[in-house]
Amino acid sequence: MPSFHEIAGAIRQQILNGALRPGDDLPSVREMSERWGCAPGTVQRAYRELALQGLVTTQVGQGSWVARQTEDHTPLRRATLVNQIEAFMLDILAGGYRPPEIEEATREVLARWQARVGEPAKPPGQVLRFVGSHDPTISLLAGRFAGLVPGDSLRVTFVGSLGGLIALARYGADIAGCHLWDKETGLYNKPFVQRLLPGRHVALLTLAHRRLGLIVRRGNPAGVRGLEDLARPDLRFVNRQRGAGTRVWLDAQLDERGIAPEQIEGYDDEVNTHLEVAGAVAAGRADAGLGVEAAALAYGLDFVFATLEQYDLVIPAEVWELPAVQTLLSWLSTDEAKAAIMELGGYDTHQTGRVEWIN
Repeated sequence: MPSFHEIAGAIRQQILNGALRPGDDLPSVREMSERWGCAPGTVQRAYRELALQGLVTTQVGQGSWVARQTEDHTPLRRATLVNQIEAFMLDILAGGYRPPEIEEATREVLARWQARVGEPAKPPGQVLRFVGSHDPTISLLAGRFAGLVPGDSLRVTFVGSLGGLIALARYGADIAGCHLWDKETGLYNKPFVQRLLPGRHVALLTLAHRRLGLIVRRGNPAGVRGLEDLARPDLRFVNRQRGAGTRVWLDAQLDERGIAPEQIEGYDDEVNTHLEVAGAVAAGRADAGLGVEAAALAYGLDFVFATLEQYDLVIPAEVWELPAVQTLLSWLSTDEAKAAIMELGGYDTHQTGRVEWIN
């Protein structure tokens, strides 16, 4: 069966070559599912993907149509770039390279070019910009921030660990949240920071170690015992988005076990946060999803432990000396902070507040 990526790519190509013009109606979900021989949900996911790219407008009860472009044609420009990259990817894959190799090489090249053409740093104002991986402790920090630093605030954007580091490299963030596991070294975060932020003097501030595992329905009726069970044909999975540290760790573990993504029902069903994973399981949309124990506890679900991972805040030197950051650092060293994190469930705070400087 086709994936939603294939359907979205085909529609995007029609928009780029003019076969579909701004304002043109797209076929109904039912019609498209019959045409492609797939489930309606796959078509809906493709339409949502195109809507996020700004190429399609979708409204409940009114269907979907090709969006009218703004004067700068930004969505169309982005879609053109995506098509060029996809064509390039096909050539590389045909040459025998595997996705993890391509991802690694792309990060290194991107980091070098960002260092050459990156925008100059903007002095942070009263709003500190957090960009990175989702974790319930970040919401906790954002809620406490105003009380700790009167007049300042923490603006939070969850885009995944890789997205957070890229935002730092582009000077689009002040703090990133990261829990990327490196298969070669067995270390968290440091190898990725060195590759994506070459020459930048940054601190890794450990927020906590957290329990990661499979979130399952209460009572675990499917009898899930570990990652190997994800290949079972009777099990429906919900995944994290590309670039999320959880997804990076999962893909490495699946590769180690010889499990192909195509063997996992629901591998392409992606959500952006651990709470969304738990929500999908609680709603019956999935039998299992990889997430932190705190999310399972928040929804009253069961949890099958897989690993203990390190979640760090990545803070550049020019941001480190800000009074707000120093106040945050001091608070994380207190028993009050560690108790607040522990109350969420599924955390180990023995290294909370630890600092390691890189580069």
